[in-house]
Amino acid sequence: MKVSRQLKIIEIIENNFIETQEELAQALKDSGFAVTQATISRDIKELKLIKVSNHDGIQHYAPLKDIGTIYNERVTAVFKESVLTIDYVENTVVLRTLPAMAQAAALAIDSMDWCEIVGTIAGDDTIFVLVRNRDMVGEVVGKFKKLMK
Repeated sequence: MKVSRQLKIIEIIENNFIETQEELAQALKDSGFAVTQATISRDIKELKLIKVSNHDGIQHYAPLKDIGTIYNERVTAVFKESVLTIDYVENTVVLRTLPAMAQAAALAIDSMDWCEIVGTIAGDDTIFVLVRNRDMVGEVVGKFKKLMK
């Protein structure tokens, strides 16, 4: 019973914007499951459901697997808001950021896990990005510029 109920919960939240435990309980009842608020609460914890905001800012339940999308959006926002200029020499890209933002932007770059990038070194407002070889620098600079838009 528990497994089928939890599978149904996943199905419900993947197909509907469920904002509250009460809405989830009602959707389960409509699907033939008799549940209490305590059961819903335990299921949410066991399934590791999280609350995320949709494009209108309304929060709803989502599976933890969607956290990757949220994380990527935030990483891109950090990069976009902090990087001011991009330049390069040989196989090193140099990014200038707002003061005290280089480490956050470098973390964002590292988390993107691009195969062209060997690693980053960040100071206060400057990041050095080591690119695997010179032939890849143009591609990396292009990707950075795209992220800045």
